[in-house]
Amino acid sequence: MTTLAPMSKSYETTSEVPDRANGVAPAARQSGQLSGGRDAPGLSPRHRRLRLPAVPRLRRPPPGTPAGIEYHELTRKPGAATARVVCTDYCPERIEIQEIADIAAFVAVHRPDWSRVRWIHVEGLQDRDVIRALAEKYRLHPLAIEDMLDGAHRPKLDDYPGIDELPGRLFVVAGRVQQLEGCLQAEQLSLFLGRNTLLTFEQVASPAIEEVRRRLQSSRSRLRGNDASFLLYALLDAVVDRLFPVLDEVSARLEAAEEEVLTRPDPQSLPAIHRIKRDLVAIRRVAWPMRELIAELQRERHECLSEITQTYFRDLYDQCVQAIDLIETYREIASAVAETHVSVVSNRTNEIMKVLTVIGTIFIPLTFLAGIYGMNMPIPENGWRYSYPVFWAVCLGIAGLMLWRFRRGGWL
Repeated sequence: MTTLAPMSKSYETTSEVPDRANGVAPAARQSGQLSGGRDAPGLSPRHRRLRLPAVPRLRRPPPGTPAGIEYHELTRKPGAATARVVCTDYCPERIEIQEIADIAAFVAVHRPDWSRVRWIHVEGLQDRDVIRALAEKYRLHPLAIEDMLDGAHRPKLDDYPGIDELPGRLFVVAGRVQQLEGCLQAEQLSLFLGRNTLLTFEQVASPAIEEVRRRLQSSRSRLRGNDASFLLYALLDAVVDRLFPVLDEVSARLEAAEEEVLTRPDPQSLPAIHRIKRDLVAIRRVAWPMRELIAELQRERHECLSEITQTYFRDLYDQCVQAIDLIETYREIASAVAETHVSVVSNRTNEIMKVLTVIGTIFIPLTFLAGIYGMNMPIPENGWRYSYPVFWAVCLGIAGLMLWRFRRGGWL
C-alpha cells in the first residue's frame, strides 16, 4: 500500500524537479559543450564560437584554516536559495513520500515505527539552515560536511565509526556527469549511510534520483525488501548508468568528426576533435575514481553494509570497468582522428605545393626565352618573317614536353 502524507506531494517525472543550479560557485562545476543542440552531432558550424570545458582547478581554503566545518558555522547567507528536502519512508508493504517545508518540525519527529528505511534527499546546498538541522539531528562529522559543501570533491569513501551510543556512518562522495542545455557538467552527490537511514545531498537535480524514487513506488521493487545499503547501491548504479548515454553522444560526435576528416577536411574539424578529447578527459575524471569507490565498497566490511548489497556491488564494478574501457577506446580514436586530420591537411598542402612547383618549373625556360627575345637590342631573328610563330611553337613544344615528362614521372 502506498500512502502520501498530508504535507507531501508526489511526482513521477523529472520535468517537475526545479532547476536550482543558480548560485553554484564556478570552481565547483566542470562544464563544457557536449553537443551542438539541434545541429548535426559532432562538429560546430563555422559561425559558432567554440566552447571548451574549464580546466580543472583545485579549490582550497586559505592556509591555516581549520579542517572541517562545525555546526555553528553553518549559517544561511542572505539571498541564498531555499533547499528542496524530500523524505521517503518505506517498508515492503508501504511507502510514504513527503516534501518538507518546515525542517525544524521535521527533525523533531522520529521515524515512523513501520518504516524500515528513511531516505532524506536535499537538493540545493546554499540553504545552510537545512544542512545544519540535519547535521545536528544525525551527528554528521565536520570533515564530511566540509567535503559535502566543497562541491567538486573526488569520489571517495570515508568510514566514521560510532562513538558511545552514536552509530557509525559511511560517507560516500560520488561523481556524476549529465547534459544540461547542450553542455557537459560534472556534479557531486554526497551520501551518508546509517543502519536504517540514508541522507543524500546534491546541488543540481539529478534524473538518477527521480528514477530510484519511481522504482521505490512499485511494490514489486527489490528496493522495498532490502535495507538502506541496497538503496545506496541503487543510487550509485543509477549514477553509473548515466555515463553510458553521455558516452553514446560522444561516440556519435566522434564518428561524425572522423567521417568529415576523411571526406571533407575543414579547419573547424581540429577544434571540434579537441573539444571531444576534453569532454572525454572530464568524463574520465569522474569514472576512474568511481571505479575505485565501488571496489572499496565491495571489499569494505561495515555494520551498515549488508552482504546482499556487496554482492550487487560486484556487478556495478563491472559496469564501471566497461565505461572506462569505452572512455579509453574513444580517447585513442580521438587522438588517431586528430593525427589523421593533420596528415590529411599536410598531404593536401603538399599537393597544392606540387602543382605550383610544376607550373613554376614549366615557366622557367619560357621566361628565359621571353627575356632574351624581349631585350631592346638588335636580334638577327627579328628580321625573319617566321620568327614570331616559330617562337610560339618552340614555347608550346617545351611546355608540352615538360608536361609529358611530369606526367610520365607520376608528378601529375
